[in-house]
Amino acid sequence: MQRQSVAIVTGASQGIGRATAIRLARDFEAVALAARQADELTKTAAAVESAGAESFTCALDLREPRSADVLIQGTLDRFGRIDALINIAGAVPQIDLFEMTDAQWEDGTALKLHGARRLTVRAWDALKASRGAVVLISGSAALDPKPAFAAVATINAAIIALAKAFAEQGIKDGVQVNSVVPGAVMTGRRRSFMEHWAPEHGMSVAEAMKQFPEKAGIARYGQPEEIAGLMAYLVSQEARWLTGASVRMDGGEIKGI
Repeated sequence: MQRQSVAIVTGASQGIGRATAIRLARDFEAVALAARQADELTKTAAAVESAGAESFTCALDLREPRSADVLIQGTLDRFGRIDALINIAGAVPQIDLFEMTDAQWEDGTALKLHGARRLTVRAWDALKASRGAVVLISGSAALDPKPAFAAVATINAAIIALAKAFAEQGIKDGVQVNSVVPGAVMTGRRRSFMEHWAPEHGMSVAEAMKQFPEKAGIARYGQPEEIAGLMAYLVSQEARWLTGASVRMDGGEIKGI
């Protein structure tokens, strides 16, 4: 099977982003990697190359508007085309609705929502030329908003709507766009959160890790590699007729239809 050419993965320094970049190295000839941590990006790049693809790293902060131009133009200068854009970067603070400041709201939208929006707009012409694909990552909080993580839910819901808007234009322009809605995935960030949260609530980290899946009604946490596999499918030739979809992968946490 002939491999596709060039994919861009943001948030590629850790977690789902790193797993996705490594997985796409099996399907693409080159993978461009973006995140803020240059040293962690270097580790991902080494893994991508070991998996069989050329790598290109951009250590930048996608909250800054100019970063979209730097990443997209840098990828085009290096490889001459873009076939897939996978927007994964973005951590939104889990702070109570009545405590979260305007600055914290703005910071949460700056990376996950506006960073992805700017990148997709900036890459659109190249994606039109290659008849490429875009994926934006949301999260299951969008479907079950709670006061304790209102920003997460709100921003994730906005990403689903944004992806659908891009998909509508993509039908005309030949660009496939979908969003992925993961549930509780065990990443380094989630583990770090549990290590701080558990002592504050009078329990061990092991107890806290066990408690969440039980309360959520799922058998276990998801793994980054499982979401990476879904990402790879969504930008594959086999999935070309799938567009404008919000694809949920959460172990059955959201029970609604």
